[in-house]
Amino acid sequence: MNHVAIDLGSKQSQICIRRPGGTVVVERRIATCTVPDYLQNQPPSRIIVETCAEAFFVADAARAAGHDVRVVPASLAKSLGVGARRTKRDRTDAQNLSEASCRMDLPSVHVPSQASRARKTLCGMREQLVGCRTALINSVRGWLRMQARAPRRGDSVTFARRVRELGDRPSYVERQLSAIEELNEHITEADQELAEIAKKDSICQRLMTVPGVGPVTAVRFCAALDERERFASAHLVESYLGLVPGEYSSGERQQRLSLTKAGPAALRWVLVQAAWCARVWRKNDPMVRWSYEVERRRGKRIAVVALARKLAGILYAVWRDGSTYDPLRGAKAEL
Repeated sequence: MNHVAIDLGSKQSQICIRRPGGTVVVERRIATCTVPDYLQNQPPSRIIVETCAEAFFVADAARAAGHDVRVVPASLAKSLGVGARRTKRDRTDAQNLSEASCRMDLPSVHVPSQASRARKTLCGMREQLVGCRTALINSVRGWLRMQARAPRRGDSVTFARRVRELGDRPSYVERQLSAIEELNEHITEADQELAEIAKKDSICQRLMTVPGVGPVTAVRFCAALDERERFASAHLVESYLGLVPGEYSSGERQQRLSLTKAGPAALRWVLVQAAWCARVWRKNDPMVRWSYEVERRRGKRIAVVALARKLAGILYAVWRDGSTYDPLRGAKAEL
């Protein structure tokens, strides 16, 4: 089996093919968009690429052509000689990846399914719209403060209307308000699309029986895990999401650190928001009461993060068992 290393670029990619013994047989540079066609004409080989924006696109094409694929983590690539000695060249990087593949069975990151990638993109673009709206609202609020004026309280959807109620405003503020209203429409469309996806997905429907979990959290969770079988336990899921404390210990010294914050930050954020929602709307739920006990000992912020970690474990268990949320099950486990 040949070892085909590809140093991917946005426009051009460098290819280095070695025989199993390590002999280089092909070195060439081709357009990145033609890589799938090139792989289609190759005999079954091991394809090695480094994680980047184009990596999963190439991995899908390689698998469809019958190749064995390794998407090497960027954190490991440097130890394999990529960018060594502060020298980075596409040709050298491809040579080093192919040479390393001949010597060892390189580990690969999980290649998410196309559905998972599409859902992540949808959620990410929705969050960009929300971020743009927040920036515009803060801009208008800054102008209002300079005028010693403040709109009545309300949510982001009604912000433009509430500002207009205050009276005259210059044209540049009106442009901001019009942009906010247009973003509101796009965000509503994205929310409806997410709700429709969650409605048609039986797993998302079960996940949404957990307090505080809505379509955004359910879709994000399914997209991040992609394949539930990748995780043997809820604790591994919590660790994957960066919701466990880090550690820096050596010899006699043992030091616990704050959260590792590994894994998808966006999912970690929505789980924290789900924890806040559960605390507001489901105060009598056993897991929420548990978080209040944690709050008495450690404070509110730590209690909310602890509840977010528990939510991640519960969501995994609901998915694994094919069940719905049972508040008494967790309560019995705490006794």
